[in-house]
Amino acid sequence: MCRGRINDRGVNRCANYGRLTSLALDPIEKKPLARFYPGSWILSAGSYGCNLSCGFCQNASISMTDERTVDYTEASPERLAEVILNTRDNLGIAFTYNEPLISYEYIIDTAKLIREQGKKVVLVTNGTAERHVLEQLMPFTDAMNIDLKGNEQFYKELGGDAHTVHETIGYVYDKCHLEVTTLVVPGKNDDPEWMEQEAAWLASLDENIVLHVSRYFPRWKYTEPATPRETVLAMRDAAAKHLKYVYTGNLW
Repeated sequence: MCRGRINDRGVNRCANYGRLTSLALDPIEKKPLARFYPGSWILSAGSYGCNLSCGFCQNASISMTDERTVDYTEASPERLAEVILNTRDNLGIAFTYNEPLISYEYIIDTAKLIREQGKKVVLVTNGTAERHVLEQLMPFTDAMNIDLKGNEQFYKELGGDAHTVHETIGYVYDKCHLEVTTLVVPGKNDDPEWMEQEAAWLASLDENIVLHVSRYFPRWKYTEPATPRETVLAMRDAAAKHLKYVYTGNLW
């Protein structure tokens, strides 16, 4: 399903290892990370594939593709590390755009080369991974932004499950800098009562966990009009009852 891993004679292997579809220098706030080296820039890299199938994905042109349907460039960990280290005013590397956890071996191999040079490693992820993957990643991860998409019913529509994401958040929150994002989609996860429950749960881990409440716009298969600004603000206010740091996104 994820298009980035294959069964190689019984071995679950990363097939998109080192295959980059996107590379850009972004403001750290675009990840979004609001309280991790604010004002800095970070090189962002993406491959192809994803282990969820969100009909509103803004990066479907790479996340919902495979090696036969997308253009990519081969870059070894050594080559990517060279680019990271030679990019001026660069904090490090953010693995983003598609789902980075399906390529966790590549992340680790790259991180080993750059963290000893003082560069940071950021993961922008849906949080859908088993514990053994996270255990390997965390020693090489400085910050994460994890999507918290909705309740169990909504996750079933997307091909995932809420329990796994909660488990991921609960495991990593005290091992790296963590920020969480909820994209508010009309009729799917726009209930302030749900938002307050999730914020209370996050606060039970650490009230300093940063939450981004972002406004949905029509993308890929979703044609529903953009989320009303008032709905996003109501979700923000519900979350702010429990969390110290709640930000809104896409309210232009």
